Amino acid sequence: MITETPRLGLPAVPQATSGQGGQDAPVLAIIGPTASGKSSLALTLAERLGAEIISIDSAAVYRGMDIGSAKPTPEQRARVPHHLIDIEDPDHAYSAGRFVRDAQASVTDVRGRGRLPILVGGTMLYVRSLLSGIAELPQSDPELRERIDARIARHGLPAAHAELLRLDPDSAARIQPADRQRIQRALELIELTGKPLQRLYREHARPPALHARVLALLPGDRAVHHAAIDARFSKMLKDGMVDELRELRTRFALHPGLPSMRSVGYRQAWTYLEGGTDEAGLLSAGSAASRQLAKRQSTWLRQLPRELTLDPQSPDCLHSALAWSQAVCSG
Repeated sequence: MITETPRLGLPAVPQATSGQGGQDAPVLAIIGPTASGKSSLALTLAERLGAEIISIDSAAVYRGMDIGSAKPTPEQRARVPHHLIDIEDPDHAYSAGRFVRDAQASVTDVRGRGRLPILVGGTMLYVRSLLSGIAELPQSDPELRERIDARIARHGLPAAHAELLRLDPDSAARIQPADRQRIQRALELIELTGKPLQRLYREHARPPALHARVLALLPGDRAVHHAAIDARFSKMLKDGMVDELRELRTRFALHPGLPSMRSVGYRQAWTYLEGGTDEAGLLSAGSAASRQLAKRQSTWLRQLPRELTLDPQSPDCLHSALAWSQAVCSG
């Protein structure tokens, strides 16, 4: 298992020097599903390598969403500089396109100070957009999205997926019938442009924003991973995630259609605050949604190019990651 701080018997990894930094320094990326130990591993590597962490997390970008996004603690952020955390209010949308621009700027900033950038996270759309290229698609239209939301509320999500199947069969085949966010965005783009998604992607494709050396974490034992996911969500509730959301609702003009409030955990907590479930139901729904998220993340991850894949449940994971990072930094 991954522990936060390396102890005895680990390979010697040199601290980053000015030769390792600069705009030619490598970019490391540590990606994996939720509750796979990405953050702990990244913190260990960053301290050993004199690196800084650039977050790839679509919930951690929002101010005030601390518990439910499992942000690094103030103590951890004091030990290692973190970027792309707390950069937007939760009543605003943050997109993959904006992430790519912000991540490029952060990498340039970190390299410019002679440090090593380490990208860390599990928002696979962001990972793919940054490392494989992104299509510059039309921005969200709030009024159109509201109308689509109203249709979904009136007729149900299965009807929305059936509509997508009629308009764009290829996209409907790729998008799960329960994936509300992707169904909504697909319908929005089709209504805005009159074109199927694959045609839009081809017409508006952009090259990868940067090259990174990718380490992927894929848990080998699903039952062990699910237990970790359940324990993680249970701890979030005990740490006050519901009160955190209650406070955010008093500070910002939030609604359940916002990207921030569609995040796993916050979406289920919103239902609880609206009286749609009890505490047991919240725990069950949040844990189930987190497990489903991990499955989707793992599926995306297996389709992405990666240099090294490790099982975070293996006792050799930390040793292997440190040895790999040493080889990368040694050129």
